[in-house]
Amino acid sequence: MSTEATDGTIPANKVSATPAAEDLLAEIIAEHGPVLFHQSGGCCDGSSPMCYPRGDFIVGDHDVLLGLIGETPVYIGGAQYEVWKHTDLVIDVVAGRGGMFSLDNGREKRFLTRSTVCGVGS
Repeated sequence: MSTEATDGTIPANKVSATPAAEDLLAEIIAEHGPVLFHQSGGCCDGSSPMCYPRGDFIVGDHDVLLGLIGETPVYIGGAQYEVWKHTDLVIDVVAGRGGMFSLDNGREKRFLTRSTVCGVGS
């Protein structure tokens, strides 16, 4: 799987992570090896990005690479991207349980996506 756009470039990063998210991500990578995020189809702030082992998730033809958190790619479904394309996403951590198949599940803390509106030309 490539983290490159179809023209071979890495797209402008539309995603970042809080220090708490970076810490949880490092913990998960130490246990599971390389991972990726796929943003769920939620429509509001508070949607959960799913964290999967990189080899266990097949990125679809319509998925869009939002950017990288360190070396971890973050994808979103194409239809969801059309709704959120003028936002910058911030991966954070809150108390709770992650999605059933997400690697943050069972840790009593989970990833959460927050969004900020950015300029149309961003």
